[in-house]
Formats: sequence, C-alpha cells, structure tokens
Amino acid sequence: MHDAISAERLGIPAAGVITDRFLPTARVMAEFAGLPGYPVAVVTHPISNNTDVEIRAKAEQIVQQAVALLQSPLRARCLASK
Repeated sequence: MHDAISAERLGIPAAGVITDRFLPTARVMAEFAGLPGYPVAVVTHPISNNTDVEIRAKAEQIVQQAVALLQSPLRARCLASK
C-alpha cells in the first residue's frame, strides 16, 4: 500500500496488491495516507505454500484486477479528492 500510494503521489499510476488477510490493514493504511477507499488488487491468502499452478492462477487474477484498477473511475475519484 505504501509503495502504491507513494507512486500515485508522484504521478505514477499504481495498483497495490495484497492478500485478503491484509485487506483491513490496507484500508487503514490508505485512510491514514489520506486516500480512504483507495482500491487494491486482492488475492486469497496464503501464497507461500502454493503450488506453481496456484501461484500462476493468482498471478492471472492480480493482472486482471490491476488492469481494471488502473482504469477505474473509483481510483481516479479517490486521487482527485487529494
């Protein structure tokens, strides 16, 4: 979250990626950074013990979500408010 928000503040489009276990923490971090509602790509936790097939599937989910986030009107509105 910190890296994505820092990049956004420098004018570099970004998409934060987290596992679902850390979604509440990501929301708090975004709010603390002054961007409440900042959208992120979320995949199921855990990752460390996943098979190659599971990791590949999660990576595909992340790419799809990240592309959608980068084109998201919600992301644009969130950033425009700051």
